[in-house]
Amino acid sequence: MQEISTKIKAFLSKFFRNYDLQPDEDIFAVGFVNSMFAMQLVLFIEQEFQIAIENEDLEFDNFRTIDAMTRLIDKKMVVLAGK
Repeated sequence: MQEISTKIKAFLSKFFRNYDLQPDEDIFAVGFVNSMFAMQLVLFIEQEFQIAIENEDLEFDNFRTIDAMTRLIDKKMVVLAGK
């Protein structure tokens, strides 16, 4: 899961320049995220990790922190591996 977290942080750091985002820090509360960026984030996750983000996954709590996104991706990858 560390590799997933590292990739997400690297992606976010391109947008959050000069800000050391912590794994449990709420990206919405920090104020860097708007609806357009949220769409980019979902697309990045789908493409980078070869998973589909379904409508039921589109909850703020799944995308608030690096840790939350990592858990979502890990869960989705486990389901894919089981198919």
